[in-house]
Amino acid sequence: MDYKEHFDWVAENDAKPRKQQGGFHAQILRKLRHHIRPGARVLEWGCGRGDLLAGLDPSKGVGVDLSPKMVAQAKAKNTAEHLEFREGNLHDQAINEEFDAIVMDYMCGYLTDIQQCFENVRASCHPRTRVYITSLNNLWKPFFWLGQKLGIVLKQPASNWLTTDDLVNLLELSGFEIVKKSSEQIFPFKIPLLDGFFNNFVGRLPFFRHMGVSLFIIARPVMKPRIEGEYSCSVILPARNESGHIKPALDRIPVLGQKTELIIVEGNSTDDTWEVIEKEVAAYEGPLDVRFMKQPGKGKWDAVFAGFAEAKGDVIVIQDGDLTAPPEDLPKFYEAIASGRAEFANGSRLVYPMESEAMRPLNFCGNKFFALALSFVIDRPIKDSLCGTKMLLREDYDRLLKRIEEFGEFDPYGDFNLIFGSALLDLAIRDVPVRYRDRAYGDTNISRFSGAALLLRMTWFGLRKLRFHK
Repeated sequence: MDYKEHFDWVAENDAKPRKQQGGFHAQILRKLRHHIRPGARVLEWGCGRGDLLAGLDPSKGVGVDLSPKMVAQAKAKNTAEHLEFREGNLHDQAINEEFDAIVMDYMCGYLTDIQQCFENVRASCHPRTRVYITSLNNLWKPFFWLGQKLGIVLKQPASNWLTTDDLVNLLELSGFEIVKKSSEQIFPFKIPLLDGFFNNFVGRLPFFRHMGVSLFIIARPVMKPRIEGEYSCSVILPARNESGHIKPALDRIPVLGQKTELIIVEGNSTDDTWEVIEKEVAAYEGPLDVRFMKQPGKGKWDAVFAGFAEAKGDVIVIQDGDLTAPPEDLPKFYEAIASGRAEFANGSRLVYPMESEAMRPLNFCGNKFFALALSFVIDRPIKDSLCGTKMLLREDYDRLLKRIEEFGEFDPYGDFNLIFGSALLDLAIRDVPVRYRDRAYGDTNISRFSGAALLLRMTWFGLRKLRFHK
């Protein structure tokens, strides 16, 4: 089959079917806009008339299609300076220009060498590029055949029979790692209320979540971030009523990477934490570059936010002041980030046996529940949502803040801010197990019952913003 000839024919004969499929294509655009924010640099292979690319509102958008007639129509229809359309074939062409997002919408079924095409896509990737692929779920092939008979779908040439596992395998062979995979559009029609109910709710439920029309995959290139040498690291230590843990923290926090700074953020303590910080830092002669400050407001997130704002390191990490998640585990987090295997390293206290007083049974059950709930919210597994130790690159944190800006002040702890933001950026989230220890000094600063109520509200907030988004 000559696909160029076929899509030239499509360009002249698909006006009616395209109009009838308007709701289907609008759903794909809405899904991609949730992941690709306006202002990104976007490359689309198989761009057709350029409607999808233009709808993503990129700062620079490049669309490539093998059909000269499609490209001509795309140029005539989209004349904005930030959009460019070219004729090209991904099988024998790579674009040596970096983009933030690369889109292949219903293209893989027509590729004669999918692995070679994926390898060519890598030429356009930087370390934080995300590749977004949609493809037909084979469960729906009989309906597409019926659609052709009814004139809703144009006659199609023979195409590849691809499953999600096939695409994942080929992406991994080509040097990509899967960030997320799902099926979407269980109701591929635009009918007010019905499409939102089925696609945003029913289609997310067990069993039904495998029945969407479109297979949807997000992948990232397997490569180390392009920075010379090792990273420097900033450790943020929120400390409220933790006077007994200040000296142990100074003694136990290790040097990570080129150099490590420790920023202690005192949080309106009712004991002598501030005085102890002043005394111990003055006497400290170790390898860390130590600074300290008072947080401007209240709550752990306020302390973390203030500390991160002062941080100078390439990598930033939270180390809870109670030291129940041991600082000796921080090198594992650093290696996960520095190696590129993780882009957001999240501590997990629920793998190894914990000390007898580290977590009460009710707290343990609550942590299990919220981990399961959060895994559903972000649509990827996470074992412990509330462990204080979390590490990421400073440049990703800066992007994360912009991504969650629309949420406002909803999370006083910060755990959900960081996890939701990382999920929305499609970062590679990895759990790093830690051995949870008993408190050596003082009592927890969190109330179990009021804290649980707040976490339920934040989980519902996440469901609305991430899982059941419009």
